Amino acid sequence: MDVKEYVLSAGRAVLDMVEREWQPLSSVELEQRLDQAVEEVLEAELIAKLKSQPPAALYVQLLQSQANVQTQVLPTASSPPEEETPEPREPLETVDSPAVKHIADLLQSSKSRTRMAGRARLSLSHTVLLSLTLLTERVSYRSVSRRFHLEKGNIHRIFFSFCERVNMLEETLIRWPVGAEAVETLVPLCSPEKEQEQQGVPRVLGVLGHTRIPIRLPIGKHDVESSVPEVKRMKKEAHPDSWLNLQLICDPKGRFLHCRISKGSDVDRGGVLRDKLKQHPELMPSGCCLVARAGHPLTAQILTPYSGSLGPREELFNKTLEEHFHLLDQAVANLRARFQRLRYLDIGNYDRARAVVLTACVLHNVFLDMGQVVQGDVEKEEAVTREEEGEVDDEGVRRRDAIADLLFKNFDSGST
Repeated sequence: MDVKEYVLSAGRAVLDMVEREWQPLSSVELEQRLDQAVEEVLEAELIAKLKSQPPAALYVQLLQSQANVQTQVLPTASSPPEEETPEPREPLETVDSPAVKHIADLLQSSKSRTRMAGRARLSLSHTVLLSLTLLTERVSYRSVSRRFHLEKGNIHRIFFSFCERVNMLEETLIRWPVGAEAVETLVPLCSPEKEQEQQGVPRVLGVLGHTRIPIRLPIGKHDVESSVPEVKRMKKEAHPDSWLNLQLICDPKGRFLHCRISKGSDVDRGGVLRDKLKQHPELMPSGCCLVARAGHPLTAQILTPYSGSLGPREELFNKTLEEHFHLLDQAVANLRARFQRLRYLDIGNYDRARAVVLTACVLHNVFLDMGQVVQGDVEKEEAVTREEEGEVDDEGVRRRDAIADLLFKNFDSGST
């Protein structure tokens, strides 16, 4: 076989690969693939010839063959070298260079040495830039493909590889405060000016709540109504796997202290967290609590509002807790405002959808640590909804009643 036949054979192999992956190649990547295929074929032929040569002629034959290979695979002037990294065609206004550099440094310094996936040899900073573009903008893979000069399938692999790397930073960047850090996180349950008057009232470590992230149904679970997703109108009869449950705890600054992501069919509303706190009481400093809306379990560590018929005492207690609930609503609104991709994830695979959501939550804390805050509008879905009271235990009921009595007593004495 001559060189032309080798090139044709290599071209057919590349085309078969493209058909299997269902993604077109850019002209630059196609040329790189062809050059690599030709080089591999010629090197294989070279090795076969060298094995058949006598030892005396081996060295001379090796030098001549290597020179021929380098001449035949030398890239043309119009084709950039394989090591060159394609630059974006236009600047990205939603992602600034300090954030890109900071996130790239975090990934570079992480313990994981897993290589970023993707056939294109993007630099780490461009990988971060590409991934943040997909997270923060409502853009298609096709649009990002044109911007970064990459095929869509390759962008898909690069993005999820980035998410996997960021997920490995979860324990470092979404962590439960302990010791002195926990004490610094605590805030008064009621207004600071009344804190001295209300001894016995606990301080708040964080606000527990949840939201839902719409995703695409897996193949085989589509029905007529859900084939076209309606992000703003999620019907109660929709398939439970058409969203992810995102359980969060945020501190007064909106930083996430806890993150649990589960399928929409998972009905747990804090039961796992309740059991964990009971098994590890050291996680809650003395005299503190978490606050959560109705529907979450009421325990000595988690305080929830009263439900049903309410008197003045119960109304005052609920109003006191409501001031804290706004903190979580605003944190969720900020998360959605920065990471527009979370408004609807066109992903039918649970593990990959979960990885994207967790990536956004981790990066939410990263941006807050950098002092970069995006103020989102609290949506109606995040507003207070009347829900039935969740599971309760006797210790939780006694503590809530005692705190409600203290608040009402001090309020009544202060008003008189």
